[in-house]
Amino acid sequence: MIRTYKVTYAIDSLDPNPTVKEFDEYNEMQDWIIDEVSHRVQWSVDHSPYSISEKDRQDLEQTEYSLINIKEL
Repeated sequence: MIRTYKVTYAIDSLDPNPTVKEFDEYNEMQDWIIDEVSHRVQWSVDHSPYSISEKDRQDLEQTEYSLINIKEL
């Protein structure tokens, strides 16, 4: 049985137009999520006017992962 995964990734909790992607392979989906979270966290770190501690970075990562919804189709 072939499984398809639908990933919805919002910019914030009120995002009316989140990014939606479908993947045929779990590993491909997982790689995309890891890359996208890393990219968004790095953007936040790069554009922050304040110094970001490791704890702050982990909190940003946790927030990003909370904005992801995975549905198996």
